[in-house]
Amino acid sequence: MQAVIRQYSGKGAVELFDLLEKHAADLQPLMRAVNGFVSYTLARSAAGGFTVTVCQDQAGIDESIQKARDWIAKNAADIGAAAPVVSVGNVVVHMK
Repeated sequence: MQAVIRQYSGKGAVELFDLLEKHAADLQPLMRAVNGFVSYTLARSAAGGFTVTVCQDQAGIDESIQKARDWIAKNAADIGAAAPVVSVGNVVVHMK
């Protein structure tokens, strides 16, 4: 399995997470449709927030990154949030 963390901070990050939280019901089917989807987490931090997506393989991670980028471009471009810091890695342990 693979995981990606997308961390948002700086200008517009808090506003972006306000919007993401408001549209959480829209994000669920979007992310669940990713091929090889395992899990998705949206979490707030003091500086904005981060998402964690786990998929069966790198293709799913790439698809999830693109879906997130497209959703933000379509629904939150006016917020002007900076691009996230993206970290991708192999899952060593995954618990539910």
